[in-house]
Amino acid sequence: MAWAAKTKVVFVAFETVRVPRGADDFVQARGKGLDELRMEISKALGMGEGPLSTKVAPKALLIIDTLYPLSLSHSPQLPAFFSAFLTPTTSLLATYHTDIPLPPHPYTPTPLTLIKYLATTLLTTHSLSHVLARKAARDRSEIEPVFGIGEGEGVVCGLGSNDRRGVVVEMEYRRKSGRGVMEWFFLPSDDHPLNTTNPPPGVKEKVVLLTDHPLYRIPDNSDTPEPESSATNTTTTFNLGLTDKQRKAREDVVLPYYDAQGDGGVGEGGRILYEMGWEDDFDEEEDEI
Repeated sequence: MAWAAKTKVVFVAFETVRVPRGADDFVQARGKGLDELRMEISKALGMGEGPLSTKVAPKALLIIDTLYPLSLSHSPQLPAFFSAFLTPTTSLLATYHTDIPLPPHPYTPTPLTLIKYLATTLLTTHSLSHVLARKAARDRSEIEPVFGIGEGEGVVCGLGSNDRRGVVVEMEYRRKSGRGVMEWFFLPSDDHPLNTTNPPPGVKEKVVLLTDHPLYRIPDNSDTPEPESSATNTTTTFNLGLTDKQRKAREDVVLPYYDAQGDGGVGEGGRILYEMGWEDDFDEEEDEI
């Protein structure tokens, strides 16, 4: 795709040993200082040493395999370091591992917070089994389970992290207008035999919405006809219906407010019917009032 768009690909490697396929320039970054690394990347991108306004750089894609070394040693300088390469003709693609802990920064924002301010598109990967477990907990109104470092001390990778069925991708795209677009997708693996999300014949795209996944999708019961009587088709252990004898007894019950509707009907005015008991103290003066 980069070759068809006439885009130069520059790969900056902290962990990668071999040159990946499709990379035009390969920059070894391990063990180098920030200034030296900036000069090598600028040279590979064709920016030159002069001002950017006097020289038009070609289209380029800058890929960094991991941001952990830079986040560990040069966390406050990350925005300025990346801003030097972000031009209208250069795009940056980098990987940040959230499962690798970093030392706390009590007086500065975390490296991930600084990087998110510069990013226009965030792609966060999740395990399918973890997403399904959280959804099951939400459906039962329970607390969602945590995985990885959040499980406790000594836990780095939780059970089910490497799900063979595929990976869930959370996308957040930030437009220039300030409005963001968020969506969840499911990317199935090619070598899994039980993959149930294969596209129909003739369709090359394999990425589907997470809500369309058979294990995540909420069943649609709109086409199912409703029963005639809900009282007769319940799953409770007791009967909610009434027999003929019980229905007749309910109709014969005289409610208290029926007495106010007799002897004159509606419009006669309100009356208080009171019968004195043996414990009442009758007072003739109060009775006259």
